[in-house]
Amino acid sequence: MKSILVIIILTAAILRLSAQDTFSIVAIDSVTGEVGSAGASCVGSSTTYPHGAAILSDVIPGTGVIHTQAAWNPVNQQYAHDLMMDGLPPQQIIDSLVANDATNNPTTRQYGIADLNGGHPRSAAYTGVNCLDYKNHITGPGYSIQGNILLGQQILDSMEARYLNTPGPLAERLMAALQGAKVIGADTRCAPKGTSSQSSFLRVGKQDDPTDSLYCDLWMAYPSGYPGMFPVDPIDSLQTLFDIWKTSVGIKPGSKPGSGIRVYHAGNSVIVADLTRYSGAGDVAITLMDVTGRVLISQQLSRTITRIETGNRLSHGTYLYRVVDRNGGVAGSGKLIY
Repeated sequence: MKSILVIIILTAAILRLSAQDTFSIVAIDSVTGEVGSAGASCVGSSTTYPHGAAILSDVIPGTGVIHTQAAWNPVNQQYAHDLMMDGLPPQQIIDSLVANDATNNPTTRQYGIADLNGGHPRSAAYTGVNCLDYKNHITGPGYSIQGNILLGQQILDSMEARYLNTPGPLAERLMAALQGAKVIGADTRCAPKGTSSQSSFLRVGKQDDPTDSLYCDLWMAYPSGYPGMFPVDPIDSLQTLFDIWKTSVGIKPGSKPGSGIRVYHAGNSVIVADLTRYSGAGDVAITLMDVTGRVLISQQLSRTITRIETGNRLSHGTYLYRVVDRNGGVAGSGKLIY
C-alpha cells in the first residue's frame, strides 16, 4: 500500500509539472521584423519554472518564435529551436517534433510556431489528442494561438479578435490578446483562485536583439503553493509592467534607458544604485515597485553610489525600478531580483 501511495504522489507531482501553460500566442511583424510571444497559465514560479509559464517561450530575434506547451519537455524545445535555426518552416518543425518526440508521446504536447521567412510569414500549430480539455488552436498569417485546460473556445477566439483589432506595435497587440483571455477560470485550474491564471509573460525581440536580451521581456508569477486567493490577476499585473515599460523603453525606439546605471541587491537588506557610468547631469531619483506597480521605495540619488536600506519593505522576488532625472525624463529602468 505504501508503494502504491508513493507512486500516486509522484505521478500527481509529475502531472502538475508537465501541465505547462494553457493559453498563448506567437506572432511576427513582417514590416518591423519583430517577433514575439505572450501567454499565461495556472502554473506558478518554482525551481523548475522560475518565471512560471515563460519557460515555454523561445523567441529567436530575426527568425521566429516557438511555443512548446502542454506536457512541456526541454528536449523537444531545444530540438524545435535547432530545426528553426536550420531554416525549416513551422509545419515541418511540427511534423518532425511529432515524429521524434523525446518520450515517444506526442499526443500530450501542444505547439505554436511562427517565422518571418524573409517577409513572407508562416505559422503552424499542433494540439495532441491527449492534451487536457478544452484544447484547440487557431492559426493565421504570421500568428498562432493555442491553449489547453481552457474554459472553452471563447478564450482563443477572444485572443484572436483582440490581436487582430488592436492597432500599434507587436508588443501592444500581444498584450491586448492576453487581455482577451482575462476571464476567471480561463485556465480552469485557477477558477478557485479567482483569476485567469497564476503566471503570465510578454516577450518581443527586434531583429538585432541578442536572444538573452530582448527588447521587451516581462513576466509575472505567483509562487507555486501560494496560499489563498491571488490578489491581482497576473494578466493585469503584466499590463502594469507593460505600461511602465512603454514609458521608459517602448515609446523611445532606439534609446537605451538604463545605460550606465546599475541597480542590484547587495545582500541582506541592502540595494545599491550605481551611477558610476551614468553620463547624465544632476541629481536623479529612484522608484522601486512590485509587480502590481505599487511603489515601495522612492529616494533621491545624490551620490555616485547609493546604498538603500530596505528594512522589511521587500521580500524575495522580482521588482521593477525606474530612475528619473530632475526634468522627469527616464534615465534608466529594469528589473531587480531581490
